[in-house]
Amino acid sequence: MTDAVFSALADGTRRSLLSEVARRGEATPTELAAELPVTRQAVTKHLQALAGAGLVAADKVGRETRYRPTPEPLGDAIAWMVEVGAAWDDRLSALQRSAARRAERT
Repeated sequence: MTDAVFSALADGTRRSLLSEVARRGEATPTELAAELPVTRQAVTKHLQALAGAGLVAADKVGRETRYRPTPEPLGDAIAWMVEVGAAWDDRLSALQRSAARRAERT
């Protein structure tokens, strides 16, 4: 699922839409398209991609589909980034210690 999250977030329009849905709590494609330089159809396609990654959930209310944020997949992606970042921090610290030991010997 983390791959799907990163794939969905690779697009700037989808990141903007996710931010706007999160800010509002929920929104329809029509409401979101009114504030963006893209069509409602394009907004709908982007929201479907976000829904496919689990980042938003769609609720049908009458003739409208309302989208709301679902933060769990984003939390999983953040946890992965923290884990990778910690591993890199450990490697960089080891490299710094090694460089310091070599500098002391010369």
